[in-house]
Amino acid sequence: MLPLTAFAAHETWNDVVDEMETILDKSYEIYISGDAEAAKEQVDAAYFGYYEKLGFEKTVMAHISGDRAAEVEYQFSFAKKAISAGKPEQEVRVSLDTLINLLREDAIRLDGKKESSIGVLLASLLIITREGFEAIIIVGAIIAYLIKSGNKHKTGAIYWGSLIALGASVLMAIILNRLSGLSGANQEIIEGVTMLVAVVVLFYVSNWMVSKAEAAAWTNYIAGKVQSSLTKGSLFSLAFAAFLAVFREGAETILFYQALLANTKTYINMVWLGLGIGCVLLVVIYILIRVLSIKLPLKPFFLGTSILLFVMAISFTGSGIKELQEGNVIGVTSVPGISSVDLLGIYPTWETLIPQIFLLILTVGTFIIQMRKWRKAPMGGTTAGTGNNKA
Repeated sequence: MLPLTAFAAHETWNDVVDEMETILDKSYEIYISGDAEAAKEQVDAAYFGYYEKLGFEKTVMAHISGDRAAEVEYQFSFAKKAISAGKPEQEVRVSLDTLINLLREDAIRLDGKKESSIGVLLASLLIITREGFEAIIIVGAIIAYLIKSGNKHKTGAIYWGSLIALGASVLMAIILNRLSGLSGANQEIIEGVTMLVAVVVLFYVSNWMVSKAEAAAWTNYIAGKVQSSLTKGSLFSLAFAAFLAVFREGAETILFYQALLANTKTYINMVWLGLGIGCVLLVVIYILIRVLSIKLPLKPFFLGTSILLFVMAISFTGSGIKELQEGNVIGVTSVPGISSVDLLGIYPTWETLIPQIFLLILTVGTFIIQMRKWRKAPMGGTTAGTGNNKA
């Protein structure tokens, strides 16, 4: 991202697309001259130097949709793949023209929107609720788990992990700003690696939770003698999962608001109002998770929490690989008939879908194995799981 004043160099998004089109046309000219690598560098220049650096991508996500931004981002990748594969000139030209048309459509749509106080408010509200929802769900689920399992006194580690992540998010946003000036791919790679690390941690934590649903924690609860069974390693894993959830969303949220502030000319106060309302909504969601979790029976709660974290892990897998694709670390192979569902981390490439399918199979297998263990375990009663646990 450029500083907030940088967008002033372009009056409209169509002005931005005009410059991008010039660069993409140059890419084609270089390609037909026989230098595929230099041609691909031009496509990267359009993507990192304009689509990302000027906040085009995040503006599309805020005012149109995340799915649309993902579609455009993948068209950049498909164009580079056609160039790298040495496709016929006409095929490369069509791929670049498709990209230019998508960019132009979005520019016309964005420029056609007159800035209004309600529009800015909703855009700001959407950013904080969309980006913060995943983090608050994960943190809330982990906190509720600790309370339900008689480890309320250990929730401080989760809160500290979240607070440290907020500070780290600010630092990372600053670093990403500096790195984007040197190499835009660095931001994608850092975000991608962070998400994939989060996948490993979330999968471990979710698997650990489901294993407790009918084991020591569940049995102790039925006996009315819930005791702490968390090891230091388990507690660290929970705190680290909370840290990664907040950290992954925090830095990106800051960059989103940077782009929104850069493009808002009149109603700056609505940006802050939307942010404030969104934060209140996230607090309400967190409170609801806490209240409802106490009312749920222990075993169903543990299972539900575990399934939720499994789903988040699958979503993060797709999003993490997508970031690495944008950073030119992983290739792209399109899957016909599949559309992007950015909210769930589903994208139309085999590179994202195959790992997600594998993780889904692994998840189902984990649950099947655990269910068999439960059947073999001696029954300890089923009437005590009312969820009224006093930590």
